[in-house]
Amino acid sequence: MRNSKIDLDTQVPKELFRRLVTGEDQIHELDSSGFFCHLNNHSDVCLANKPVMVDYNRLTVYVPSNKTPEINHMIRPYARKDDEKAMEDVTAVKIVEGNSSNNNFPAACKFNHSVPALIFSSGGFVGNPFHEFNEIIIPLFLTSHHFQSHVQFLISDFNSTWFGKYKRVLAHLSRYKVMDMARKRVAIHCFPGAIVGLNYHGFLAIDSEEIPIGHSMADFRSFLRETYNLKAFNVAVKPRLLLLSRRGSRRFINEGELKKLMKEVGFEVIVASPEATSNLDKFAGLVNSCSVMVGVHGAGLTNQVFLPDGAVVVQVVPLGIDWASTNYFGEPATKMGLHYLEYKIEAEESSLLIAYGPKHSFITKSDPLNVYLMGYKTARAVYIEQQNVIINVVRFRETLVQALNLPGGR
Repeated sequence: MRNSKIDLDTQVPKELFRRLVTGEDQIHELDSSGFFCHLNNHSDVCLANKPVMVDYNRLTVYVPSNKTPEINHMIRPYARKDDEKAMEDVTAVKIVEGNSSNNNFPAACKFNHSVPALIFSSGGFVGNPFHEFNEIIIPLFLTSHHFQSHVQFLISDFNSTWFGKYKRVLAHLSRYKVMDMARKRVAIHCFPGAIVGLNYHGFLAIDSEEIPIGHSMADFRSFLRETYNLKAFNVAVKPRLLLLSRRGSRRFINEGELKKLMKEVGFEVIVASPEATSNLDKFAGLVNSCSVMVGVHGAGLTNQVFLPDGAVVVQVVPLGIDWASTNYFGEPATKMGLHYLEYKIEAEESSLLIAYGPKHSFITKSDPLNVYLMGYKTARAVYIEQQNVIINVVRFRETLVQALNLPGGR
């Protein structure tokens, strides 16, 4: 029988797959049929805790079962399925569930693997550090870490730049060479099980009460310290501040004046350009050596994941970006065991005041929500893409002193 051609001697402990679902009903379905998909607003994840066949050319996973007729599932394995723009760059993976004697199944395997496959996409919003961590790196940790590196990564929409940046993370989650599904191969690969898609808990978040059981943001940060060989750093040794510099929108117009103020308050100041953040092997260590990080709302603040426990994150919040600032970086910082301070700029500190005048709806405090009602594209064009900040150094001094006096600020 054809089915015998995908049998493997190695059996993956089913408990490893059970940890990726929640509730007795889901566990029962996975155990009884060997296949289960759970869907939410952010991601779809399908699990097969039995042998499967993978056809790279067709981006198809074949799962043997007694289902008649066959059932086809289309999964786009990226944790942003609610965002149409992101998903434009994510190719669907097809899962065929049915009788393996059917002619639709491949005839035989060319390569047999002894560990399960984990298929995910490096498409979507790759190129932005926030999205890279939020939608791939943290979900990948969530989904694979409990396999203790006994898992094979298969990446669709393979992005070589992203891979080069995070290959150290990938190597610490899997001891096997990453397989690029974009490279055409004639051979069929077989695995003792498979996961298609990644679990997602929220913005830069791991909820220990969600699946998989037992993971926390503290575990993830410990994993990063191990991955990048970040030695324990006593944040009380000296007050070292990392200032995130931007080149495009939301930049500090008076950055030089701001740097001078930080030194006057008592900090050693390290200015990090956007280019510096691209080499994580070096930059992770730099961040880990600092007791305070300061930056305007933007992807660079994602690097708070590398700060030592108890350090301080100071987010400068431009006009109209309150919700995103709190949810993308503020709450996650607190849940990571960091101190979090927010500096909300006044209208006089925004470049929008010069562009539109003090009475324009883009400026008045009561109207940002009304601007968003005009459509996200309009609001983004104004608050995200056009706005820069001119910090009032007298007012900002108070925030810096507060950061310095926090337990982790020195």
